[in-house]
Amino acid sequence: MTEPVVPPDAKAGAAFVLASICDNQPKGQAICSNTNLLTPPRPQPPPNLPRGAVLTLKGVRRSSDDDHRTLTFWALFGSWRLVRQGGRGGLGGAGERGRAGGAASAKLPTSAAMMAGRALLQEEAAVAEAAVADTAAVDTSFLLMSAYLVFFMQAGFAMLCAGSVRSKNTMNILLKNVLDACAGAIAFYIFGFGVAYGVGGKDNHFIGTGNFGLDGFTDWGSFLFQWAFAATAATIVAGSVAERTQFVAYLVYSVSLTALIYPVVVHWVWSTEGWLSAFNTLDDEPLFGIGMVDFAGCGVVHMVGGLAGLAGAYICGPRLGRFDSEGNALPMPGHSAPLVVLGTFILWFGWYGFNPGSMLLIAGAENAVARTAVTTTLAAAAGGVTTLGIKYYTDGIWDLISVCNGLLAGLVAVTSSCSVIEPWAALICGFTGAFVYVGATKLLLKLRIDDPLEAAPLHGFTGAWGVIFPGLLAKKEFMAESYGNDSSYGVFYGGNGKLLGANIVGIIAITAWVLPTIGTVFFCLNKAGKLRIPTEEEQTGLDRSHHGGQAYEIQMAAKTDAPAGASKEV
Repeated sequence: MTEPVVPPDAKAGAAFVLASICDNQPKGQAICSNTNLLTPPRPQPPPNLPRGAVLTLKGVRRSSDDDHRTLTFWALFGSWRLVRQGGRGGLGGAGERGRAGGAASAKLPTSAAMMAGRALLQEEAAVAEAAVADTAAVDTSFLLMSAYLVFFMQAGFAMLCAGSVRSKNTMNILLKNVLDACAGAIAFYIFGFGVAYGVGGKDNHFIGTGNFGLDGFTDWGSFLFQWAFAATAATIVAGSVAERTQFVAYLVYSVSLTALIYPVVVHWVWSTEGWLSAFNTLDDEPLFGIGMVDFAGCGVVHMVGGLAGLAGAYICGPRLGRFDSEGNALPMPGHSAPLVVLGTFILWFGWYGFNPGSMLLIAGAENAVARTAVTTTLAAAAGGVTTLGIKYYTDGIWDLISVCNGLLAGLVAVTSSCSVIEPWAALICGFTGAFVYVGATKLLLKLRIDDPLEAAPLHGFTGAWGVIFPGLLAKKEFMAESYGNDSSYGVFYGGNGKLLGANIVGIIAITAWVLPTIGTVFFCLNKAGKLRIPTEEEQTGLDRSHHGGQAYEIQMAAKTDAPAGASKEV
């Protein structure tokens, strides 16, 4: 294959026709020969575009399918912009005309070819502009709907938390869930988003340096989507330290998470400046040539929340009566199994915004989004069924609450790899994730660490396993589709192990960042006497001692009109 032909008299702003995308292209060659390009400056097409590769054309992303597709582009001062997409009809059946234009430009003299390309552009520019605008509207609507689904997960967390604690602490845990959204939104708006994605005067691999208070930033849909994820990370911690922490402590650690600790990890993994990021554009190539693959946040969201919860639960200490004098765990079940089940189903529903929504667009990526929803579903199902079997084998009971947590463990485990694995691999992911969750739960009880919602095992430990999973079973074609980079993939597919190595580095880095930072916050609160509530208040319950009432006001009054000598109904 030869290099693309550059007409000697081409000028900046001239139009050109890209004939096709070819199979099996060597790295560094993205387009076929007999293609007219403009210069100077010469536009640089993305390197290495096999079938299935994701094209980013001035912010419009398209994935090529199994057939050669004719694409007509224009280039203006070196930038790329999608004008028309052919293949299976493209925009109103424009595919055949695109092929005809490409063939004509290869036969005409250079100047005539460029004139033909410009005429083709002028003829179709208006139609193309409308089509691009329609695509942007569809993608924005998809992103907003995904953000709404992720935010609705807050209702799921609220129900799950409420059902998992004793009734005397219901109002307290619900208020914390509400304020995760409220306080988290303000903290993420003022500081968090700028730390995560802000661009300032200098490039920074560690932390964002601009756009604080959304100054100079107008992509509102992206902010809303990212805030919903930040609120999720903060909510995880509330379950780990439930029923025994002061309200002021909650406000301090929640704001710390959403304003700084969580956004720093986001910057590392998802920003184009992050040192761990698969999208890193500051260096010649990402870490190990591939970067950390964490599609929807096994590490970024769940590990951060789970590790923060672990630190809080350890420093705060167990609830009164959770362990006997010999260190054996005593049962302390939540008060409402129906609320736990309701919360679980709401979370499962919201996960379809969490995982498929992390594609950030749907036009041109419909198949990948749908497949991601399927892998999410299968991992959840496998996690629930596996945990049911484990609990029956170990305890001899069909444990409803454990099944709900196992289902969530499957969802957590697949969050990193959901877009890059086959459906059958999602079953394996959920199956193994259930064992990680159950094992981590038993480990924490052995260590006398009391986590009322088992959030640290569920999100922290299972999240870490989920980060490892793409390094094992990520499929090469799906890596190209979701990341535009198939230089490394799952080792069980014959990958070189660099993806696995990058993700392990990510696990170590996230742990090394989260535990010391949030641990310092909890340690200082504890030393200041602002972390744990007094013993008498814990025995009474936080609802009465801190919130002026109870969630359930049940009046046990005898009927006054009962006949004399009759038993009284209550």
